[in-house]
Amino acid sequence: MSLLPYSLARPFLFGLDPETAHELTLNTLARVQRTPLACLYGERRVDDPVTVAGLRFPNRVGLAAGLDKNGRCIDGLAAMGFGFIEVGTVTPKPQPGNPKPRMFRLPEAGALINRLGFNNDGLEAFIANVRSARFREQGGILGLNIGKNATTPIERAVDDYLAGLDGVYPHADYVTVNISSPNTQNLRSLQSDEALDALLGALQERRAQLAATHGRNVPMFVKIAPDLDDAQVGVIAATLQKHRIDGVIATNTTIARDAVQHLPHGQETGGLSGRPVFEASNRVIRLLRAALGPGFPIIGVGGVMSGEDARAKVAAGADLVQLYTGLIYRGPALVREAALALRRR
Repeated sequence: MSLLPYSLARPFLFGLDPETAHELTLNTLARVQRTPLACLYGERRVDDPVTVAGLRFPNRVGLAAGLDKNGRCIDGLAAMGFGFIEVGTVTPKPQPGNPKPRMFRLPEAGALINRLGFNNDGLEAFIANVRSARFREQGGILGLNIGKNATTPIERAVDDYLAGLDGVYPHADYVTVNISSPNTQNLRSLQSDEALDALLGALQERRAQLAATHGRNVPMFVKIAPDLDDAQVGVIAATLQKHRIDGVIATNTTIARDAVQHLPHGQETGGLSGRPVFEASNRVIRLLRAALGPGFPIIGVGGVMSGEDARAKVAAGADLVQLYTGLIYRGPALVREAALALRRR
């Protein structure tokens, strides 16, 4: 149990602008990671090993991409007890993202809206941060999430993903291809039949070359949106199988506003995360599991705010779960709660 309960820190953080609180938290984690001060917020990692996509995960609970876009705080976040951590999304070139304000809390709904837009320091800085982390040496699984620059035309998106794969491959336990953020123009069009087929074909060809060069095969996952109909999910599932992709992450944030349109900030553009996306995410997980069969790895993410929510993700068909918004609202204790719930399921 952490020495400084999150319930004491949350009122202060929620009194700040959301992005200011976010940056303050990351800066603090970056300073205290790998020091004795990490015990102030740390949680003992639950031992519940499971093998998925050929990787041995210490437990089934991970951090979703988007919180630590630059990979600055991997070890600081690891102290919260995660079995795996995913950082990024990183783009080949640095970019500032969308204009501020671009993050909004919806406490009544246990939700966030963000339109950050892949703001990050670029691939070179990202790799330097990843290389300095000790998490993998301590048995943790590290996922690296890649995307395209906003200024890259959508018809040249493959070039950015190939550059990202080249850069992160030697340093990743798995690589995630993010084609589902709603905050980069036209990005979600890469989920369509022909575009996805072309992208995954190019990435698999490059991965085969990288595997030969580095002497190791790094699993590749694709992250998809919750705003897909049944037919679209079916096409994606078939394309993943065609190209022998190792797994899928379901889901990213939603553009739907039905659950929050009456709330302050409920009509802000961007991706909605947290409790309102829980059922939409589970629907996609169930469809994927039915289409892909029992052996295909699925990571479930979206609206996990409790241990019971984590169990529901697994019941829907997920092998592993990830947290983001729940961590903002509940703090590090949620990591242990979810991991224990899944160990006892």
